[in-house]
Amino acid sequence: MTAHQRVAKEAVDVSSRAPKTIAVLMGGPSAEREVSLSSGRECAAALRTAGFDVVEIDAGPDLVNQLTAVNPDVVFNGLHGRLCEDGVVQGVLEWLRLPYTHSGVMASAIAMDKQKTKDIYRAAGLPFVDSVLATKAEIEADHVMAPPYVVKPFNEGSSVGVYIVTDRANGTPTLAPDLPETLMVETYAPGRELTTAVMDDRALTVTDIITDGWYDYAAKYETGGSRHVLPADVPPDIFDACMDYAVRAHKALGCRGMSRTDFRWDEARGLDGLILLETNTQPGMTPTSLAPEQAAHCGITFPELMTWMVEDASCDR
Repeated sequence: MTAHQRVAKEAVDVSSRAPKTIAVLMGGPSAEREVSLSSGRECAAALRTAGFDVVEIDAGPDLVNQLTAVNPDVVFNGLHGRLCEDGVVQGVLEWLRLPYTHSGVMASAIAMDKQKTKDIYRAAGLPFVDSVLATKAEIEADHVMAPPYVVKPFNEGSSVGVYIVTDRANGTPTLAPDLPETLMVETYAPGRELTTAVMDDRALTVTDIITDGWYDYAAKYETGGSRHVLPADVPPDIFDACMDYAVRAHKALGCRGMSRTDFRWDEARGLDGLILLETNTQPGMTPTSLAPEQAAHCGITFPELMTWMVEDASCDR
């Protein structure tokens, strides 16, 4: 175990504690509902293994009544997507004064908005690619920027609704009717997909995500869709930069608990080719998801990680 892994491991104290009732929020109404259900079930099982009393809640329109009926000591927020990790549910939990995991209202709202996140990156001196917001009509009528570029919702995760325009001759994309009216158009960043999780202001490691094509929804969640190499086999300056940038992004956005920052790295450009894509305040939480996988690399078991997140929970985050 490396010195860094020992530091990360020592940050997790899972000594005997009084039992607590934990409500695990999962599901919900977003486009990432199925991902959240998977994460939530895995988290609930791990928390039971760790000795907690766990109630699983599929978050619905009557969420306040669902939570009031359980009256948990802590809410583990296993929700993903809009209305779930963008500050809305966090505000409900603050109103009910129920301690909860992950980031608070402000950090959750800003990080979910990719354009506002870039404003924070800019202020923190972190590298990213240019982007603009445009309506669906503008995007379909003409190229908003010179190809190659990416069109995507500015407030969704899991690569939902992503289009890549590689060449002007290919024309503009025909967008799905269920996409929001305003979308982000972003300069395409070539290269490798890297990611770093941060836990309690400590970066864990760097993962190289290898896929046959774009790291889309299928590559993220389907069996065999991607391969994770950790620690990433990259030059020391790139590895160290990912670790540094992830912590700086976590702190600049005001994140709490665990976050994960995703990067693209163009090897041909060296350090100048490393850019931040986004920071996820509620990364996927199955044992093989990227953030828990990095924790395991540092010697932190999944039940230990879940216990740490519960013990870290609070209001006023």
